[in-house]
Amino acid sequence: MRVTRPIPDLQGKVALVTGASRGIGAAAARALAAAGCDVVLASRDKAALQQVAAEIGRLGRRAVVHPIDLQRVDGIPALIDRAVQDLGRLDILVNNAGTNVRRPAVEFTGDDWDTVVNLNLRAAFFCATAAGRVMVAQRSGKVVNVSSIASRVGLATGSIYAATKGGLSAFTRTLAVEWAPYNVQVNAVGPGYIRTALTAPLFASPEWVDRVTRRIPAARTGEVDDLIGTILFLSSPASDYLTGQTLFVDGGWTAT
Repeated sequence: MRVTRPIPDLQGKVALVTGASRGIGAAAARALAAAGCDVVLASRDKAALQQVAAEIGRLGRRAVVHPIDLQRVDGIPALIDRAVQDLGRLDILVNNAGTNVRRPAVEFTGDDWDTVVNLNLRAAFFCATAAGRVMVAQRSGKVVNVSSIASRVGLATGSIYAATKGGLSAFTRTLAVEWAPYNVQVNAVGPGYIRTALTAPLFASPEWVDRVTRRIPAARTGEVDDLIGTILFLSSPASDYLTGQTLFVDGGWTAT
């Protein structure tokens, strides 16, 4: 794991990471642990979560595994309660769980809409608000939502995904305004094209990779580790006067 130095000191903090079984979520969980956090790991894949928990244990931090289908939002309050009961508090939420269905807009079905919206937007909102209740009460906290450049630019075959990420960035701003008086900062990170299991079908095409790379000012696509510095920054006291923002980590795509 490559983490930009210096690593912020998050000793004594407790973080909850959704979608923590792989990709961005797993990397964020490991990085938060390396910075001193104890971590609650949430996703549907219990076996994969246990592997991440074992890695965190080797870093000398505690990890709690909580298998959950976040599309069933009635289970989210128990997830937040588990974090507080098992680890004593909740300081950071990395709202990362998400999915995508790619096809031309005219071919999407109602089931496609429900699949993407229920996880990317509905579950993310209720995770944020459930965590926010704890953070507002304790007068401190960080919510880091994982958005996308799709919230800012048009990307073909991803209209539902873009709608969810645009909505996520929008409620990031709203919650930031509501909770600023309570010293709770709500921000988002907007990745560009990052190599993960979710984007693997795209990266399998050399032609696609070449076409996208030529569009990026940094002349390369991203790796999961490229996001870690920003996630740690948004989770740390260094960002205490930053709220309601989406920081795009995209090699300059949205700057052009």
